[in-house]
Amino acid sequence: MTTQNNTLHIGWAEVDITPEELPVFIAGQFHARVSEGIQNHLKATVLVIESSGEQVIFAAMDTVSISEPLYKAIRENITASGIDPKKIIINATHTHTAPLNRLAAHGAFRPWDVGGDEFKLDVVPAERYVEYAAKKVASAIDEAWNNCAPGGVAFGQDYAVVGRNRRWVDHDGISTMYGLNENTAARFDHIEGYEDHSLNLLATYDVDKNLTGIIVNVPSPSQETESLFELSADYWHETRQELRARFGEKLYILPQCSAAGDLTPHLIFDKPAHERMLRLRGRTGREEVAARITDCVGRILPYIDSTIATDLELKHRHDVLQLPTNDLTEADVEDARKNQTEWQQKYEAEHQKLIDNPALRNEEHWYVPVTQAYSRVGWYGGVINRYEKQKTDPTISTEIHIIRLGDIVFATNPFEYYLDFGIQLKVKSPALQTFIVQLAGNGTYVPSPRAAGGGGYGAVPASNPVGPEGGKVLAEYTLKQINEFWN
Repeated sequence: MTTQNNTLHIGWAEVDITPEELPVFIAGQFHARVSEGIQNHLKATVLVIESSGEQVIFAAMDTVSISEPLYKAIRENITASGIDPKKIIINATHTHTAPLNRLAAHGAFRPWDVGGDEFKLDVVPAERYVEYAAKKVASAIDEAWNNCAPGGVAFGQDYAVVGRNRRWVDHDGISTMYGLNENTAARFDHIEGYEDHSLNLLATYDVDKNLTGIIVNVPSPSQETESLFELSADYWHETRQELRARFGEKLYILPQCSAAGDLTPHLIFDKPAHERMLRLRGRTGREEVAARITDCVGRILPYIDSTIATDLELKHRHDVLQLPTNDLTEADVEDARKNQTEWQQKYEAEHQKLIDNPALRNEEHWYVPVTQAYSRVGWYGGVINRYEKQKTDPTISTEIHIIRLGDIVFATNPFEYYLDFGIQLKVKSPALQTFIVQLAGNGTYVPSPRAAGGGGYGAVPASNPVGPEGGKVLAEYTLKQINEFWN
Protein backbone atom coordinates (compact mmCIF):
# COMPACT_ATOMS: atom_id res chain seq x y z
CA MET A 1 0.00 0.00 0.00
CA THR A 2 1.66 3.22 -1.17
CA THR A 3 -0.39 6.35 -1.79
CA GLN A 4 0.56 9.26 -4.01
CA ASN A 5 0.26 13.06 -3.72
CA ASN A 6 -0.20 13.03 0.07
CA THR A 7 -3.58 11.30 -0.23
CA LEU A 8 -4.49 9.91 3.19
CA HIS A 9 -5.34 6.26 3.68
CA ILE A 10 -6.85 5.37 7.04
CA GLY A 11 -7.57 2.04 8.73
CA TRP A 12 -9.02 1.11 12.12
CA ALA A 13 -9.38 -2.04 14.22
CA GLU A 14 -10.29 -2.95 17.80
CA VAL A 15 -9.66 -6.19 19.65
CA ASP A 16 -10.50 -7.58 23.08
CA ILE A 17 -7.35 -8.23 25.13
CA THR A 18 -9.03 -9.56 28.28
CA PRO A 19 -7.11 -12.70 29.25
CA GLU A 20 -8.73 -16.02 28.45
CA GLU A 21 -6.72 -17.79 31.16
CA LEU A 22 -7.52 -16.67 34.69
CA PRO A 23 -6.63 -15.73 37.35
CA VAL A 24 -3.75 -13.37 36.60
CA PHE A 25 -1.76 -10.89 38.62
CA ILE A 26 -3.10 -7.36 38.31
CA ALA A 27 -0.44 -4.68 37.82
CA GLY A 28 -0.37 -1.24 39.38
CA GLN A 29 0.23 -1.54 43.12
CA PHE A 30 3.18 -2.61 45.25
CA HIS A 31 1.28 -5.56 46.68
CA ALA A 32 0.13 -8.49 44.60
CA ARG A 33 -3.49 -8.67 43.47
CA VAL A 34 -4.90 -11.88 42.06
CA SER A 35 -7.80 -11.19 39.69
CA GLU A 36 -11.17 -12.20 41.14
CA GLY A 37 -13.31 -11.51 38.11
CA ILE A 38 -13.86 -9.31 35.07
CA GLN A 39 -15.72 -6.08 35.76
CA ASN A 40 -15.47 -5.03 32.11
CA HIS A 41 -13.36 -6.04 29.17
CA LEU A 42 -9.98 -4.65 28.18
CA LYS A 43 -9.48 -3.32 24.66
CA ALA A 44 -6.71 -2.50 22.22
CA THR A 45 -7.46 -0.03 19.44
CA VAL A 46 -5.35 0.54 16.33
CA LEU A 47 -5.26 3.43 13.85
CA VAL A 48 -3.15 3.32 10.68
CA ILE A 49 -2.48 6.49 8.68
CA GLU A 50 -0.52 6.31 5.42
CA SER A 51 0.43 9.06 3.01
CA SER A 52 2.94 9.09 0.14
CA GLY A 53 4.68 5.97 1.40
CA GLU A 54 5.05 7.24 4.98
CA GLN A 55 3.10 5.55 7.75
CA VAL A 56 2.21 5.76 11.42
CA ILE A 57 0.50 3.00 13.36
CA PHE A 58 -1.01 4.01 16.70
CA ALA A 59 -2.05 1.25 19.08
CA ALA A 60 -3.54 1.93 22.52
CA MET A 61 -3.94 -0.81 25.12
CA ASP A 62 -5.91 -0.97 28.36
CA THR A 63 -2.92 -1.80 30.52
CA VAL A 64 -0.68 -0.11 33.08
CA SER A 65 2.37 0.13 30.80
CA ILE A 66 3.96 -1.53 27.79
CA SER A 67 6.84 -3.76 28.86
CA GLU A 68 9.77 -4.36 26.52
CA PRO A 69 8.84 -8.03 26.01
CA LEU A 70 5.27 -7.08 25.11
CA TYR A 71 6.33 -4.34 22.69
CA LYS A 72 8.86 -6.67 21.05
CA ALA A 73 6.39 -9.54 20.76
CA ILE A 74 3.74 -7.37 19.13
CA ARG A 75 6.16 -6.20 16.47
CA GLU A 76 7.39 -9.73 15.86
CA ASN A 77 3.83 -11.07 15.37
CA ILE A 78 2.96 -8.65 12.54
CA THR A 79 2.23 -10.53 9.30
CA ALA A 80 0.82 -7.88 6.93
CA SER A 81 3.16 -6.96 4.10
CA GLY A 82 4.47 -3.40 4.00
CA ILE A 83 4.33 -2.53 7.69
CA ASP A 84 7.50 -0.98 9.12
CA PRO A 85 7.71 -2.26 12.73
CA LYS A 86 9.59 0.87 13.75
CA LYS A 87 6.55 2.96 12.82
CA ILE A 88 4.36 1.15 15.37
CA ILE A 89 3.60 3.17 18.51
CA ILE A 90 1.99 1.32 21.42
CA ASN A 91 0.76 3.32 24.40
CA ALA A 92 -0.94 2.30 27.63
CA THR A 93 -4.01 3.92 29.17
CA HIS A 94 -2.44 3.20 32.58
CA THR A 95 -5.38 1.38 34.05
CA HIS A 96 -4.26 -0.18 37.33
CA THR A 97 -6.68 -3.07 36.84
CA ALA A 98 -5.17 -4.99 33.93
CA PRO A 99 -2.88 -8.03 33.87
CA LEU A 100 0.79 -7.78 34.73
CA ASN A 101 2.84 -7.74 31.51
CA ARG A 102 6.26 -6.99 32.96
CA LEU A 103 8.36 -10.12 33.32
CA ALA A 104 10.75 -10.96 36.15
CA ALA A 105 13.78 -10.51 33.93
CA HIS A 106 12.57 -6.97 33.18
CA GLY A 107 11.87 -5.69 36.68
CA ALA A 108 8.69 -7.38 37.91
CA PHE A 109 8.56 -8.75 41.42
CA ARG A 110 7.55 -12.39 41.75
CA PRO A 111 5.21 -12.63 44.74
CA TRP A 112 4.26 -16.19 43.85
CA ASP A 113 7.77 -17.21 44.92
CA VAL A 114 7.56 -15.52 48.31
CA GLY A 115 8.26 -18.02 51.05
CA GLY A 116 8.57 -21.07 48.83
CA ASP A 117 6.04 -23.44 47.31
CA GLU A 118 3.83 -23.52 50.40
CA PHE A 119 2.86 -19.90 49.75
CA LYS A 120 2.71 -20.09 45.97
CA LEU A 121 -0.23 -18.19 44.49
CA ASP A 122 -2.19 -19.98 41.80
CA VAL A 123 -2.05 -17.61 38.84
CA VAL A 124 -1.34 -17.81 35.13
CA PRO A 125 2.26 -16.66 34.51
CA ALA A 126 2.66 -13.18 33.04
CA GLU A 127 4.60 -14.73 30.14
CA ARG A 128 1.42 -16.39 28.91
CA TYR A 129 -0.54 -13.16 28.96
CA VAL A 130 2.23 -11.33 27.10
CA GLU A 131 2.17 -14.00 24.40
CA TYR A 132 -1.64 -13.88 24.18
CA ALA A 133 -1.97 -10.08 24.15
CA ALA A 134 0.86 -9.67 21.64
CA LYS A 135 -0.86 -11.94 19.14
CA LYS A 136 -4.19 -10.16 19.62
CA VAL A 137 -2.73 -6.67 19.17
CA ALA A 138 -0.61 -7.74 16.21
CA SER A 139 -3.71 -9.19 14.53
CA ALA A 140 -5.50 -5.88 15.06
CA ILE A 141 -2.58 -4.02 13.48
CA ASP A 142 -2.71 -6.36 10.49
CA GLU A 143 -6.48 -5.83 10.24
CA ALA A 144 -6.24 -2.04 10.43
CA TRP A 145 -3.50 -2.04 7.77
CA ASN A 146 -5.59 -4.21 5.47
CA ASN A 147 -8.65 -2.01 6.13
CA CYS A 148 -6.87 1.13 4.94
CA ALA A 149 -8.97 3.18 2.53
CA PRO A 150 -9.03 6.79 1.35
CA GLY A 151 -10.27 9.16 4.00
CA GLY A 152 -9.68 12.40 5.80
CA VAL A 153 -8.86 13.89 9.18
CA ALA A 154 -9.78 16.93 11.23
CA PHE A 155 -8.52 18.10 14.58
CA GLY A 156 -9.51 20.36 17.44
CA GLN A 157 -9.05 21.17 21.11
CA ASP A 158 -11.22 21.97 24.10
CA TYR A 159 -11.08 21.43 27.85
CA ALA A 160 -12.32 18.74 30.23
CA VAL A 161 -11.36 18.49 33.89
CA VAL A 162 -10.01 14.95 34.22
CA GLY A 163 -6.47 14.98 35.63
CA ARG A 164 -5.67 16.79 38.88
CA ASN A 165 -2.28 17.28 40.51
CA ARG A 166 -1.80 14.62 43.17
CA ARG A 167 1.15 16.10 45.06
CA TRP A 168 1.01 18.65 47.87
CA VAL A 169 3.77 20.51 49.69
CA ASP A 170 3.98 21.25 53.41
CA HIS A 171 5.47 24.27 55.19
CA ASP A 172 8.92 22.65 55.14
CA GLY A 173 8.90 22.12 51.37
CA ILE A 174 8.34 18.37 51.61
CA SER A 175 6.09 16.90 48.92
CA THR A 176 3.63 14.05 49.40
CA MET A 177 1.54 12.12 46.92
CA TYR A 178 -2.06 11.93 48.20
CA GLY A 179 -2.45 11.66 51.98
CA LEU A 180 -4.01 15.11 52.51
CA ASN A 181 -6.63 14.67 55.24
CA GLU A 182 -7.79 16.01 58.57
CA ASN A 183 -4.59 14.76 60.22
CA THR A 184 -2.21 16.39 57.74
CA ALA A 185 -4.14 19.51 56.65
CA ALA A 186 -2.47 21.72 59.27
CA ARG A 187 0.87 21.13 57.49
CA PHE A 188 -0.51 21.97 54.03
CA ASP A 189 1.05 24.87 52.13
CA HIS A 190 0.26 24.44 48.42
CA ILE A 191 -0.35 22.05 45.55
CA GLU A 192 3.02 21.28 43.98
CA GLY A 193 2.40 21.73 40.27
CA TYR A 194 0.23 22.86 37.42
CA GLU A 195 -2.76 21.01 35.95
CA ASP A 196 -3.58 20.59 32.28
CA HIS A 197 -7.25 20.18 31.36
CA SER A 198 -6.82 20.30 27.59
CA LEU A 199 -8.31 17.61 25.39
CA ASN A 200 -6.69 17.17 21.98
CA LEU A 201 -8.81 15.41 19.39
CA LEU A 202 -7.99 13.90 16.00
CA ALA A 203 -11.05 12.69 14.09
CA THR A 204 -11.04 10.48 10.98
CA TYR A 205 -13.66 10.31 8.22
CA ASP A 206 -14.43 8.13 5.22
CA VAL A 207 -14.73 9.50 1.67
CA ASP A 208 -18.37 10.44 2.34
CA LYS A 209 -17.29 12.50 5.37
CA ASN A 210 -18.80 10.08 7.86
CA LEU A 211 -17.02 10.05 11.22
CA THR A 212 -15.15 6.74 11.64
CA GLY A 213 -12.93 7.16 14.67
CA ILE A 214 -11.23 9.54 17.11
CA ILE A 215 -7.98 9.85 19.00
CA VAL A 216 -8.76 11.33 22.42
CA ASN A 217 -5.65 12.71 24.12
CA VAL A 218 -6.06 13.75 27.77
CA PRO A 219 -3.46 14.44 30.49
CA SER A 220 -4.68 11.82 32.94
CA PRO A 221 -4.01 8.15 33.55
CA SER A 222 -7.01 5.84 33.70
CA GLN A 223 -6.98 5.03 37.41
CA GLU A 224 -10.20 6.25 38.98
CA THR A 225 -10.78 2.80 40.58
CA GLU A 226 -7.17 1.67 40.74
CA SER A 227 -7.31 -0.67 43.73
CA LEU A 228 -9.83 -3.24 42.48
CA PHE A 229 -9.18 -6.96 42.49
CA GLU A 230 -11.14 -7.21 39.22
CA LEU A 231 -10.04 -6.55 35.64
CA SER A 232 -11.29 -3.28 34.23
CA ALA A 233 -10.44 -0.61 31.65
CA ASP A 234 -11.28 1.94 34.36
CA TYR A 235 -12.89 5.16 33.09
CA TRP A 236 -12.16 4.37 29.44
CA HIS A 237 -14.84 1.69 29.60
CA GLU A 238 -17.55 4.21 30.50
CA THR A 239 -16.04 6.78 28.14
CA ARG A 240 -16.29 4.40 25.18
CA GLN A 241 -19.91 3.70 26.08
CA GLU A 242 -20.77 7.41 26.29
CA LEU A 243 -18.96 8.37 23.09
CA ARG A 244 -20.60 5.57 21.11
CA ALA A 245 -24.04 6.35 22.50
CA ARG A 246 -23.72 9.91 21.24
CA PHE A 247 -21.62 9.60 18.07
CA GLY A 248 -22.27 6.10 16.75
CA GLU A 249 -22.00 2.59 18.10
CA LYS A 250 -19.35 1.67 15.51
CA LEU A 251 -17.07 4.57 16.40
CA TYR A 252 -13.43 3.64 16.98
CA ILE A 253 -11.88 5.30 20.03
CA LEU A 254 -8.12 5.42 20.63
CA PRO A 255 -7.12 6.82 24.06
CA GLN A 256 -3.83 8.58 24.62
CA CYS A 257 -2.45 9.89 27.90
CA SER A 258 -0.59 13.17 27.58
CA ALA A 259 2.17 14.19 30.01
CA ALA A 260 0.67 13.40 33.41
CA GLY A 261 3.29 11.82 35.65
CA ASP A 262 2.07 13.93 38.59
CA LEU A 263 -1.63 13.93 37.67
CA THR A 264 -4.53 11.65 38.55
CA PRO A 265 -8.33 11.68 38.23
CA HIS A 266 -8.49 11.58 42.06
CA LEU A 267 -9.07 14.80 44.00
CA ILE A 268 -6.82 15.40 46.99
CA PHE A 269 -8.99 18.23 48.32
CA ASP A 270 -12.68 19.21 47.90
CA LYS A 271 -13.49 15.50 48.02
CA PRO A 272 -16.68 15.71 50.16
CA ALA A 273 -18.23 18.32 47.85
CA HIS A 274 -17.26 16.29 44.79
CA GLU A 275 -18.69 13.07 46.21
CA ARG A 276 -21.93 14.86 47.14
CA MET A 277 -22.36 16.05 43.56
CA LEU A 278 -21.73 12.54 42.26
CA ARG A 279 -24.52 11.27 44.50
CA LEU A 280 -26.87 14.04 43.36
CA ARG A 281 -26.13 13.25 39.71
CA GLY A 282 -26.38 9.51 40.29
CA ARG A 283 -22.95 8.91 38.78
CA THR A 284 -19.82 7.04 39.72
CA GLY A 285 -16.47 8.77 39.48
CA ARG A 286 -15.75 6.91 36.25
CA GLU A 287 -19.10 7.92 34.77
CA GLU A 288 -18.37 11.55 35.66
CA VAL A 289 -15.05 11.44 33.81
CA ALA A 290 -16.77 9.80 30.84
CA ALA A 291 -19.42 12.53 30.76
CA ARG A 292 -16.81 15.30 30.87
CA ILE A 293 -14.76 13.77 28.06
CA THR A 294 -17.83 13.11 25.91
CA ASP A 295 -19.20 16.62 26.45
CA CYS A 296 -15.84 18.02 25.42
CA VAL A 297 -15.68 15.90 22.25
CA GLY A 298 -19.23 17.07 21.50
CA ARG A 299 -18.07 20.68 21.68
CA ILE A 300 -15.29 20.01 19.17
CA LEU A 301 -16.75 17.79 16.44
CA PRO A 302 -19.45 20.12 15.03
CA TYR A 303 -16.89 22.83 14.39
CA ILE A 304 -14.16 20.77 12.71
CA ASP A 305 -16.14 18.76 10.16
CA SER A 306 -15.81 21.67 7.74
CA THR A 307 -12.00 21.38 7.97
CA ILE A 308 -11.63 17.73 6.90
CA ALA A 309 -8.39 17.28 4.95
CA THR A 310 -7.75 14.31 2.66
CA ASP A 311 -4.27 15.21 1.38
CA LEU A 312 -1.80 16.00 4.14
CA GLU A 313 1.92 15.48 4.32
CA LEU A 314 2.87 12.86 6.90
CA LYS A 315 6.34 12.76 8.48
CA HIS A 316 7.39 10.17 11.03
CA ARG A 317 10.74 10.06 12.83
CA HIS A 318 11.66 7.13 15.08
CA ASP A 319 14.68 7.48 17.36
CA VAL A 320 16.34 5.59 20.20
CA LEU A 321 17.94 8.07 22.59
CA GLN A 322 20.54 7.38 25.25
CA LEU A 323 19.16 9.41 28.14
CA PRO A 324 21.31 10.03 31.20
CA THR A 325 20.28 7.96 34.18
CA ASN A 326 19.37 9.57 37.45
CA ASP A 327 22.79 10.44 38.91
CA LEU A 328 22.74 8.48 42.17
CA THR A 329 25.03 9.28 45.08
CA GLU A 330 26.43 7.24 47.96
CA ALA A 331 23.90 9.02 50.18
CA ASP A 332 21.09 7.73 47.94
CA VAL A 333 22.46 4.20 48.27
CA GLU A 334 22.81 4.51 52.03
CA ASP A 335 19.22 5.69 52.30
CA ALA A 336 18.04 2.87 50.01
CA ARG A 337 19.87 0.27 52.10
CA LYS A 338 18.28 1.62 55.26
CA ASN A 339 14.80 1.45 53.75
CA GLN A 340 15.49 -1.95 52.24
CA THR A 341 16.53 -3.31 55.63
CA GLU A 342 13.36 -1.98 57.24
CA TRP A 343 11.18 -3.57 54.58
CA GLN A 344 13.15 -6.82 54.76
CA GLN A 345 12.36 -6.98 58.45
CA LYS A 346 8.68 -6.33 57.73
CA TYR A 347 8.71 -9.04 55.09
CA GLU A 348 10.31 -11.55 57.46
CA ALA A 349 7.76 -10.70 60.16
CA GLU A 350 4.82 -11.15 57.76
CA HIS A 351 6.34 -14.35 56.43
CA GLN A 352 6.74 -15.70 59.95
CA LYS A 353 3.09 -14.91 60.73
CA LEU A 354 2.03 -17.12 57.86
CA ILE A 355 4.28 -19.93 59.06
CA ASP A 356 3.09 -19.66 62.65
CA ASN A 357 -0.58 -19.42 61.76
CA PRO A 358 -1.43 -21.26 58.51
CA ALA A 359 -5.10 -20.39 58.98
CA LEU A 360 -4.26 -16.82 57.91
CA ARG A 361 -4.14 -18.11 54.35
CA ASN A 362 -7.88 -18.69 54.52
CA GLU A 363 -8.47 -14.96 54.91
CA GLU A 364 -9.28 -12.74 51.95
CA HIS A 365 -6.19 -11.19 50.36
CA TRP A 366 -3.93 -12.79 52.96
CA TYR A 367 -0.95 -12.31 50.65
CA VAL A 368 -1.16 -8.51 50.46
CA PRO A 369 1.11 -7.56 53.42
CA VAL A 370 3.85 -10.06 52.63
CA THR A 371 3.97 -9.25 48.91
CA GLN A 372 3.95 -5.52 49.57
CA ALA A 373 6.97 -5.86 51.83
CA TYR A 374 8.68 -8.18 49.36
CA SER A 375 8.26 -5.79 46.44
CA ARG A 376 9.45 -2.81 48.48
CA VAL A 377 12.65 -4.70 49.23
CA GLY A 378 13.19 -5.08 45.49
CA TRP A 379 12.18 -1.47 44.81
CA TYR A 380 14.90 -0.11 47.05
CA GLY A 381 17.30 -2.76 45.80
CA GLY A 382 16.91 -1.21 42.35
CA VAL A 383 18.66 1.95 43.60
CA ILE A 384 21.67 -0.07 44.72
CA ASN A 385 21.82 -1.97 41.43
CA ARG A 386 21.52 1.20 39.35
CA TYR A 387 24.24 2.93 41.36
CA GLU A 388 26.66 0.15 40.46
CA LYS A 389 25.53 0.05 36.83
CA GLN A 390 25.93 3.81 36.30
CA LYS A 391 29.67 3.47 36.88
CA THR A 392 30.03 1.73 33.51
CA ASP A 393 26.76 2.57 31.72
CA PRO A 394 25.21 5.91 32.78
CA THR A 395 22.48 5.92 30.11
CA ILE A 396 19.11 4.32 29.41
CA SER A 397 17.89 3.51 25.89
CA THR A 398 14.65 5.33 25.20
CA GLU A 399 12.44 4.98 22.14
CA ILE A 400 10.56 8.06 20.95
CA HIS A 401 8.50 9.00 17.91
CA ILE A 402 7.80 12.40 16.35
CA ILE A 403 4.93 12.55 13.84
CA ARG A 404 3.86 15.57 11.86
CA LEU A 405 0.44 15.43 10.18
CA GLY A 406 -0.34 18.75 8.56
CA ASP A 407 -0.41 21.39 11.29
CA ILE A 408 -0.31 19.03 14.25
CA VAL A 409 2.40 16.92 15.86
CA PHE A 410 2.52 13.81 18.03
CA ALA A 411 5.51 13.32 20.36
CA THR A 412 5.86 10.09 22.33
CA ASN A 413 7.84 8.93 25.34
CA PRO A 414 7.78 5.71 27.39
CA PHE A 415 7.52 7.40 30.79
CA GLU A 416 5.13 8.86 33.30
CA TYR A 417 6.40 12.26 32.27
CA TYR A 418 5.80 15.11 34.71
CA LEU A 419 3.59 17.91 33.48
CA ASP A 420 6.24 20.65 33.70
CA PHE A 421 8.04 18.95 30.81
CA GLY A 422 4.79 18.50 28.90
CA ILE A 423 3.96 22.20 29.16
CA GLN A 424 7.47 23.07 27.97
CA LEU A 425 6.84 21.00 24.86
CA LYS A 426 3.46 22.59 24.21
CA VAL A 427 4.71 26.15 24.77
CA LYS A 428 7.76 25.81 22.52
CA SER A 429 6.30 23.57 19.80
CA PRO A 430 5.58 25.32 16.47
CA ALA A 431 2.63 22.98 15.83
CA LEU A 432 -0.91 24.31 16.00
CA GLN A 433 -1.69 21.42 18.35
CA THR A 434 0.83 19.19 20.12
CA PHE A 435 -0.30 15.71 21.13
CA ILE A 436 2.06 14.33 23.77
CA VAL A 437 1.78 10.56 24.17
CA GLN A 438 3.31 9.23 27.36
CA LEU A 439 3.38 5.60 28.52
CA ALA A 440 4.49 4.40 25.07
CA GLY A 441 6.73 1.97 26.90
CA ASN A 442 7.69 0.83 30.41
CA GLY A 443 6.24 3.78 32.28
CA THR A 444 8.70 4.78 35.02
CA TYR A 445 8.41 8.28 36.49
CA VAL A 446 10.45 11.22 35.17
CA PRO A 447 9.96 14.03 37.73
CA SER A 448 10.39 17.75 37.26
CA PRO A 449 13.20 19.50 39.16
CA ARG A 450 10.77 21.00 41.67
CA ALA A 451 9.19 17.59 42.29
CA ALA A 452 12.58 15.98 42.86
CA GLY A 453 13.39 18.79 45.29
CA GLY A 454 10.28 18.00 47.31
CA GLY A 455 10.75 14.24 47.26
CA GLY A 456 7.91 11.84 47.90
CA TYR A 457 6.75 8.85 45.90
CA GLY A 458 7.24 9.38 42.17
CA ALA A 459 10.15 11.80 42.74
CA VAL A 460 12.73 9.84 44.72
CA PRO A 461 15.63 7.71 43.44
CA ALA A 462 13.71 4.44 43.83
CA SER A 463 11.00 5.80 41.51
CA ASN A 464 13.26 7.38 38.93
CA PRO A 465 15.73 5.48 36.73
CA VAL A 466 15.64 8.70 34.69
CA GLY A 467 15.67 11.91 36.69
CA PRO A 468 14.97 15.59 35.97
CA GLU A 469 18.15 15.98 33.90
CA GLY A 470 17.09 13.12 31.63
CA GLY A 471 13.63 14.66 31.40
CA LYS A 472 15.17 17.93 30.25
CA VAL A 473 17.33 16.16 27.64
CA LEU A 474 14.26 14.37 26.32
CA ALA A 475 12.26 17.61 26.09
CA GLU A 476 15.06 19.46 24.30
CA TYR A 477 15.64 16.65 21.81
CA THR A 478 11.92 16.29 21.11
CA LEU A 479 11.61 20.01 20.43
CA LYS A 480 14.65 19.94 18.16
CA GLN A 481 13.07 17.23 16.02
CA ILE A 482 9.69 18.96 15.93
CA ASN A 483 11.34 22.19 14.79
CA GLU A 484 13.22 20.35 12.06
CA PHE A 485 9.89 19.07 10.71
CA TRP A 486 8.61 22.65 10.56
CA ASN A 487 11.77 23.99 8.96
